[in-house]
Amino acid sequence: YYSLPLGGALRFATFSLDAILRRPQNCKRHQKGEESVAPVSASKTKTKKKHFIGQKVKLFRASEPILSVLMWGVNHTINELSNVPVPVMLMPDDFKAYSKIKVDNHLFNKENLPSRFKFKEYCPMVFRNLRERFSIDDQDYQNSLTRSAPLNSDSQGRFGNRFLSSYDHRFVIKTVSSEDIAEMHNILKKYHQFIVECHGSTLLPQFLGMYRLTVDGVETYMVVTRNVFSHRLTVHRKYDLKGSTVSREASDKEKAKELPTFKDNDFLNEGQKLQIGDDNKKYFLEKLKRDVEFLATLKIMDYSLLVGIHDVDRAEQEEMEVEAGGEEEEYENDGMGGALTGSFGTPPDSPGNPLNFGGFFGPGEFDPSVDVYAIKSNDSAVKKEVYFMAIIDILTHYDAKKKAAHAAKTVKHGAGAEISTVNPEQYSKRFFEFMSNILS
Repeated sequence: YYSLPLGGALRFATFSLDAILRRPQNCKRHQKGEESVAPVSASKTKTKKKHFIGQKVKLFRASEPILSVLMWGVNHTINELSNVPVPVMLMPDDFKAYSKIKVDNHLFNKENLPSRFKFKEYCPMVFRNLRERFSIDDQDYQNSLTRSAPLNSDSQGRFGNRFLSSYDHRFVIKTVSSEDIAEMHNILKKYHQFIVECHGSTLLPQFLGMYRLTVDGVETYMVVTRNVFSHRLTVHRKYDLKGSTVSREASDKEKAKELPTFKDNDFLNEGQKLQIGDDNKKYFLEKLKRDVEFLATLKIMDYSLLVGIHDVDRAEQEEMEVEAGGEEEEYENDGMGGALTGSFGTPPDSPGNPLNFGGFFGPGEFDPSVDVYAIKSNDSAVKKEVYFMAIIDILTHYDAKKKAAHAAKTVKHGAGAEISTVNPEQYSKRFFEFMSNILS
């Protein structure tokens, strides 16, 4: 069942996704207290169209029910969308729309899925359009998220957000708050327009899907983005840079991790420079300037530049050691800063892996259509490296809380201190200036 909020009233339909998302005026009014229930048991399928015939061939095995539900839900929604014609243009209602399904007594796969759960996809048509603009095929997106279970990361976001990676490391799944979902809705229309205008060439997060999963009465919100880091080139060093120097050092606990996230002062103290050459620097800064100016117009701040460094010589040495040892290296980079549990290969219950994971690339080589954030070091650089750089964490709006935090930090550190909680215009200018200075 699919629903769309129109003028404060909920309208429901039992026919196609196309009917509800493109022609909401044809929907019947929703009766109070009525639930949207997927027709899965025999007694309920006599007069209703079956939705799950194609799902029986896939097993959504995962270590946690929530991950099985995510796999099932993405598989279901992409299958449904495949039957909906691509519109000539998106309409305003598409930015309010959602698809929603409740599954009850899901008997055919009870070993792997909870018997009851709900899955909601926000703005399906908008995110399909965004995936297309980012040159991500829906079938590839579906395969990456459903052929094998997402992998856990040992990294966490600032507010305890959980990070996962698709099994092939192409996409990152992040748990977010309901407030983050509300902020996404607030910026989605302008974000989409910006992506249209820049033809998908941006350092901003590439938002690809937004979901709500309900298992055992607990709601979990998830956002899927393209992985900043490579699905095949290991990141050996990682930084989260804001252009602020107050309290911007990695903690001892962080430094003890296998792949720590270092910060601004760590970067400066190392005398580090990202040697990308004049042409790459000019092109990169043009994109960065356009992106941060856009974020300032949305009153967004507190974002970071995530930087990953792949050391080509070190990677070659590690590969030789692995070959000499005659065994596979278990560690994989999750693209967000931690080791992933689980190996990387052909997923279980699949006839083979159709994705090419770069067997034809030499050391430090990559496919720029896949590793869109990657830049090679300049030929004259001291070390041969590949840099992965993108803006992350763009859902912090400059509101009353941030204004209060800025006032408090100004009192503590002084008006001239480079604290992180300045207003969006100041933040964007300082951010851009800092990033300009670390490139050569």
